[in-house]
Parts: sequence; C-alpha cells; structure tokens
Amino acid sequence: MNMQFSSLVQRVADEGGDPWALHWQARHAKEKGENVLVLSVGDPDLDTPQPVIERAIERLRQGDTHYTEGAGRPGLRAAIARLHLQRTGQSVSAEQALVVGGTQNGLFIASMLVAEHGDEVIAIDPMYTTYPPTIEASGARLVRVPAPASLGFHPDVAKIEDAITPRTKALFLATPNNPTGVVFSESDCDQIAALAKRHRLWIVSDEVYAGIADGGSVPSLARRLPDQVITIGSLSKSHAMTGFRSGWMVAPKIFIKHGENLIQSMLYGLPGFIQEAAIVAIENATQSQDEIRQFCYERRAQLFESLKSISNATPIWPDAGMFMLLDIRSTGLTSSEFVKRLYQQEKVSLLQGDVFGYETQGFVRICFAVSKEELSEAATRITRFCSSLIA
Repeated sequence: MNMQFSSLVQRVADEGGDPWALHWQARHAKEKGENVLVLSVGDPDLDTPQPVIERAIERLRQGDTHYTEGAGRPGLRAAIARLHLQRTGQSVSAEQALVVGGTQNGLFIASMLVAEHGDEVIAIDPMYTTYPPTIEASGARLVRVPAPASLGFHPDVAKIEDAITPRTKALFLATPNNPTGVVFSESDCDQIAALAKRHRLWIVSDEVYAGIADGGSVPSLARRLPDQVITIGSLSKSHAMTGFRSGWMVAPKIFIKHGENLIQSMLYGLPGFIQEAAIVAIENATQSQDEIRQFCYERRAQLFESLKSISNATPIWPDAGMFMLLDIRSTGLTSSEFVKRLYQQEKVSLLQGDVFGYETQGFVRICFAVSKEELSEAATRITRFCSSLIA
C-alpha cells in the first residue's frame, strides 16, 4: 500500500541527487584506512578549545541535563548580544537574541516566519546547498539572482531590484559567502539596505563565517537596517564546534518572540551543558577567532600558491572563510564529472560547484581547513589530475 505524503517532501528534496554522496563515500573510505583526502566539507581540522570542552563536561557531571528555556538561557543570550555588538556595531538587548541549533536551524526558522505559500524569496546565486529547500519549505518560491564570476561573485544589486515583485517578502544572503568566500563590501551593504528599506523586505543575513573574516567582522546590514535584518551566526566555524550545534539569531524583539513560539515546536531548548559551554566560547571569542583565522590564512595562501600554475584550472582567491573555488571550465569537464573522476583517480573528495547554483557551474569547491601536509598532498594530486586531462 502506497501511503501519501504532503507536498513538503518535494520542496525539501535534493535537486539532482544528494550533493553529499561523494563526501560520505570518501569519509567512510578514510575511516577504513584508505589513502583518501577529504576536502569536501567545512569542518575545520582543529579541536574545540579545551576550556569549552571542560565546561561541557563539568556541567554534565553536575547534572545539567534537563529542560532549558526555549529561547535560551539569559546568560547565553546576553553573551550573544555582546558578541553581536563587537561584530556588527549594533547594540542589542539579550531579548533580541534567540538560541538555536546551529545556523541551519536559524535559517529554517527565519524562512517559516517571513514567508508562506504564494510569496517569493530572493537569494543570491551561488548559495549554500540547503538554501533552496529551506526557503521553499515555507511554501514560498525561490528566486535566484546572480552574483556572477564576472563581478567577482559580488551581488548585482540592479538585478536584485529587477527581481522584486509585489510578492517578494525577503532577501536571503551570506557574508562571507559559501562557497565563494566573498565578503560584501560597504557599498554592497549600503545598496542592499536601501533597496530593502524601499521595498519593505526582510533581510536574512547568514554571517556564520564572520568571526574568521578580517578583524572578526564584516560590514553590517543589521546596523544599517535594525528593524528589518535577521542576523544568524554560530560557533561552528569560529570555534571548531560544528558538532555542538550552537547558533543564534539576532533580530527585532517581535521576531524573536515569534521565533520562540516556533522553537517550542521544534528544538524545545538547546541542552543546558551545551549552552554553558557556548558562554565560555563567546567569552574567549577573540582568542579562538584569531587562532582559526590565522590557521585559515596560512592554508589559503598555501593552496593558492600550489594551484596557480595549473594551466587548465584557476584558483579563485577568497576574501574569508575556509573554501577556495577552482575554475575548471578549461578542462572540458563539468563540475560533477570533475569531482567524480578526481576521486576515482586520485582519492581526493571536493564538492562540485553546480550544487551551489548556476553561477558556479564549471567550478569546484575546495575546503582548505585541513593540515598543511594533507593540503600539500591534495594540491599535488589535483595538479596531476588536471595535467592528465590535457591531450
């Protein structure tokens, strides 16, 4: 008997298959001892800071394993407000912070609260792979607006405005961007904020990589448009805490109230021992961010130098983050063909660019947040593979 599902299952389905299939194949092969290099996911090859781990263990031993406030503990919300001020220059109260289960949970909550069936949501292409199903889960239609390679992957603000209709409710963007590493300039932010104000649009600003950008911050949309911007962040990248699922949203109080109501039906509060560990992480944010930023700077330079001499592929220097795009259009392969054949021949896993949108077809994404030794070997294998494609 075939049971029926709601239309949601189609809206959240992966387009063209699972983009992470090759990554998990590589991970499982490496766990079995095979000589595989995994550069396909943004999980930094660093340990979570020891004081953070010790605090989590301490709180576990003290029995901090019970229900917590849905919006997050007051101490953590206050710490998030302080960190938000440091990163954006926008002063907010603890009541404007909502504790969520990582950036992805925050993106989903934002989508549910700002759009519904019949609405349109604009997002910048390229975008992270989860954006389309997250946005369309609300019932809204995703409208892609290009940030093309010809503009250095910066948004074309005129095309954003051209895409706005009476049904447009929100703009989703990420700065620094994943996969490009582009940080929106002050001019980009001025133009986007003015546009959003003129058309009364919500802006959902994904700033998960902001802590490891230059100076630990990026030009802020929230400071320009405090009543319309929802800023989303987490400790995953800046503190090597991907498994902690510690994220937040900072927004106007009325949005946070609605978000708290929704989160009662979803997460029902992040575990207390994780919240206490997150407070320690935020208290030591400057040191941790400086360390991982330097870690990424060194590897970004190493990888770029190692790949720049390839005759049929070109590395693209990122402003920030832990990824580098490689333009492989001159190889004659699609990005999907490239990553599959590279893995088959050289046992290096990368992520194909077309999973991020139309503007990164013909590119592949390399995560350089690994050891220098692994990065050197990966560059050698990628170079050898590209050379093998030259007739």
